[in-house]
Amino acid sequence: MTHNPTPDAFCVGRYLVPPHMATNTLKKSPAKSSSQSAAAKSSNTSARAAAKKAPARAKRTSVWRTAVNSDRHELYELAVQEVSAECDFIDKVWKDKRGRLCSTLREDFCGTAKACTEWARRRPTNSAIGVDLDRKVILWGERRHRANLPEAISSRIIVLQANVLEVETPSVETIVAMNFSYFIFKERATLVAYFRRVFESLADDGLFITDAYGGSEAHAEVEEERHLDGFTYVWDQNQYNPITGEVMNHIHFRFPDGSVMKRAFSYDWRLWSLPEIQDAMREAGFVKSTIYWEGTIHKSGEGNGIFRPSTRGEACAGWIAYIVAEKSTATTRVKSKPTVKSTKNTARKSAR
Repeated sequence: MTHNPTPDAFCVGRYLVPPHMATNTLKKSPAKSSSQSAAAKSSNTSARAAAKKAPARAKRTSVWRTAVNSDRHELYELAVQEVSAECDFIDKVWKDKRGRLCSTLREDFCGTAKACTEWARRRPTNSAIGVDLDRKVILWGERRHRANLPEAISSRIIVLQANVLEVETPSVETIVAMNFSYFIFKERATLVAYFRRVFESLADDGLFITDAYGGSEAHAEVEEERHLDGFTYVWDQNQYNPITGEVMNHIHFRFPDGSVMKRAFSYDWRLWSLPEIQDAMREAGFVKSTIYWEGTIHKSGEGNGIFRPSTRGEACAGWIAYIVAEKSTATTRVKSKPTVKSTKNTARKSAR
């Protein structure tokens, strides 16, 4: 097969479309990008309804972190991301739904595309496409995660600076939009349009995997801190409008010397409910969507890290759930009470 490289406008650094994926012409959009599990369920964890699980503690450096010498993207990844757990979830859902593993992934609102990198590293048959509009963040991710990768891995990753509402990519088996990134779409028509674009970009038996958060305390205007190695992560639910459902959230970082990296990241979203999301998916063409709800440790009231398909959830103060939408159910394997064990801890996950 002839290797037709992706147009330069869509390539970041040396990454080109792998030969087996170079079938469609990719389309550029000038629009601006949006940003982008185990959920604790106790009543004192409301602000973490938008907070991601905490990864392993960062290695202490010889120099104390301050607002001046720290990089916001590095802090975000240390405080928020655990892409290995997300890729584990993808694998386990595919085994449950399709009885096999998938190999092709598209990460929408990919930011630094750390998940794409983890996916390509996981198996030699895997390939990944990342889509985001923030070129500076994409380039940061290339320097940090992909510049020194072996060609055998880097050749299976492409990162596109493009609009998820308009981008055209080769069909893939899985598309993910994690960390509530699609909440950037405040109008239902736009949300449906995005889901329809995802539907059209999936293979016939493809899956769309995303997440959502909510609970009574998701509407509270509060701050919550989480102390990490050398800095403090702050999730700030700054504003909530009950009439429109709009929220304004921020991430701040505080340091031992008293310095603060204020509003390192900000998220102007609409807080969509699970029924609204599922209705929009159905209108976009998905034949089925499944909520993966987390179980509870009854003594503590916190999440146990095990997500099961469910049609009934608890009326807890804060929750996070996965939504898995299927383009087709033709090859679905039916199991009794399938479960997905997450490697995440019980801290809330934080928005990207």
